[in-house]
Amino acid sequence: MEERGLGGGGKGAWRGWRTRIFGGCSEPPFCWWGTPVPPGATPGQLPPHPKPFPPHRHQEKNLTVRCEQDLGPIVLIRLHKWRLFLEDAWFCKDVRVTAPDGTLYRFPCHQWLEGVTTVEVREGSGKKPADDELEILKEHRRQELKARQEAYQWKNFAEGWPRCLNVGSIFELDSNVQFSCVRATNFTGVLIFQGASHLLAGFLLRNSSWNSLDEMRSIFSRTKGREIVPEYVAKHWREDDFFGYQFLNGNNPIVIQRCTALPAKFPVTPEMVAGSLGGGTNLNKEMQEGRIFIVDYEVLEGIPAGTIHGRQQYVAAPLCLLHQGADGLLRPIAIQLSQTPGPTSPIFLPSDAEWDWLLAKTWVRNADFYSHQLLTHLLRTHLFGEVFAIATLRQLPACHPLFKLLMPHFHFTLHINTLARCVLINPGGVIDKATGVTYEGMLLIGQRGLAKVTYTSLCLPDDIRHRGMADLPNYHYRDDGMSLWEATESFVSGIVAFYYREDAAVRGDAELQAWVMDIFTNGFLGRTSSGIPSSLQTVAELTKFLTMVVFTCSAQHAAVNNGQYDLGAFPPNAPSSMRHPPPVEKGKTLLQHFLNTIPEVDTTANIVVALILLSSRLSDRRLLGHYPEERFTEAEPRRLIRAFQGRLEEIRDRIEERNHWAPLRYSYMNPLEIENSISI
Repeated sequence: MEERGLGGGGKGAWRGWRTRIFGGCSEPPFCWWGTPVPPGATPGQLPPHPKPFPPHRHQEKNLTVRCEQDLGPIVLIRLHKWRLFLEDAWFCKDVRVTAPDGTLYRFPCHQWLEGVTTVEVREGSGKKPADDELEILKEHRRQELKARQEAYQWKNFAEGWPRCLNVGSIFELDSNVQFSCVRATNFTGVLIFQGASHLLAGFLLRNSSWNSLDEMRSIFSRTKGREIVPEYVAKHWREDDFFGYQFLNGNNPIVIQRCTALPAKFPVTPEMVAGSLGGGTNLNKEMQEGRIFIVDYEVLEGIPAGTIHGRQQYVAAPLCLLHQGADGLLRPIAIQLSQTPGPTSPIFLPSDAEWDWLLAKTWVRNADFYSHQLLTHLLRTHLFGEVFAIATLRQLPACHPLFKLLMPHFHFTLHINTLARCVLINPGGVIDKATGVTYEGMLLIGQRGLAKVTYTSLCLPDDIRHRGMADLPNYHYRDDGMSLWEATESFVSGIVAFYYREDAAVRGDAELQAWVMDIFTNGFLGRTSSGIPSSLQTVAELTKFLTMVVFTCSAQHAAVNNGQYDLGAFPPNAPSSMRHPPPVEKGKTLLQHFLNTIPEVDTTANIVVALILLSSRLSDRRLLGHYPEERFTEAEPRRLIRAFQGRLEEIRDRIEERNHWAPLRYSYMNPLEIENSISI
């Protein structure tokens, strides 16, 4: 190990610099350590008799480095590693150097050292470009970013989609962004267990319709400990109250909005819904008073449907009108299963025959499945999270305070997204084989979805106001989300204020501006109409943008991910495909037709295996606000982290108190269920 200092006194007695190295490894590594290299010395200078350093997992190694010169403040250290025979990858957490006068310097490393390599690690204080005066530190920034930009390159996945990391498989990923052994083992273990369970039960071998609604319960009753919510769903899925509840607190709580005027394509008349609204009121009055809501799946119009087992599947683009009753509950009052009204596109009502109304609601749930999986979940959390991660790696060096803030929120994101492109959204993958849309249809949905994304829709307070959802009762996603947004914003604001004293510091940070432009260009394809900023001019703008990034990668992902199995395990509540076309007239639907329309048994089983994996709680998860890597070394950021954790505990307590008496608990935004990053 070599140390770089600012220089100081001349020659004198040998000075001892005590060094502690923290790390873990897969096989015993070896690391050079030697005399410090004072300013002006030849780079790469090593001691005449280097000593091996074999730290084992979670081991701390103490060394003493002696030199004749006073190095002054230490700003940089260099670690040399080589291997003897076998691969000896070593994860270095950090290095701590104590000067002869007792001053402690911390050098966060947090990276794998593989093969024969040399890494230079800066002292841990967060530094913007303007904070560096020494040319050696400026050059270190430039070289670090040059290497990262070569290692993490963009590529196009599909036209009109956010760009992604240029790798073909998880085996091409840098070790520093791959799953840990624990995560990989847990992930694979859950998949194998669930697949084997459903195979043994015969579900994956049956390409026929379910025999009855009750038989469908058997697919989740085999998942011990996770059957509570699916059982509730199986009991209540027919009810209009529960159907409305899911638009507020289900997997897709961001598509509903207040309706102040009916669109011409959805010609609901006051007479149609009078019975649903109750006496003493009418449709126009209810709209004026803000109690009518609408969900429009226009994004699905004209999407090509595929085949499963050689049989044609069908896709609809429905509209659904909902009413907030005097009891505060939300209920559907009209459904149209296409974007084009007419004789072959009837408007279904609660007063229709039981199976007509139930099938119409199930078509809405099918449309919501596509909207949720491909847009709310995949696009707006996973793909945007990857964009934020790549831009951070490419444009911000490790010493930058925003790198320190953001990196924990990208933990494992590049790995899980690369895996998704190989098995989930690839041709022949789960979406292609177990849903009703073709691969080309999936790409078109993503393209349309990105074209409609706005900055407003990504910032929860703005989105709630824009959709007119500020005062609807029982909207737990909004209430819990706003508490989490405010806690995150307070934390981020403190970090930003500590490093950026004035707006000019934001405008003048070239690395920050390159980061924002990278996101705008490669994530949102330079579309100015989105409102996504291409530069940041003020402290307030920076705080809001960073809050959006952290919230998207943590709380928002938890809200739209964690309930997938709970609400999707019972097939009619979230069907992945429909095997008959939408009805063109009323009075024709019976139970058997319903069973023959929703997915067959093996298609359901394939989806359920995927859902339980995607919503699993793995043992090595890192909860929101917990930063074991300790990238910040200054006292104030560490205090802000503790304050953030305290606010999250308060939010947890409020949620658990509310849930105590609830028949169906909303826990997806409980801080105990929120990971720092999109890692599954």
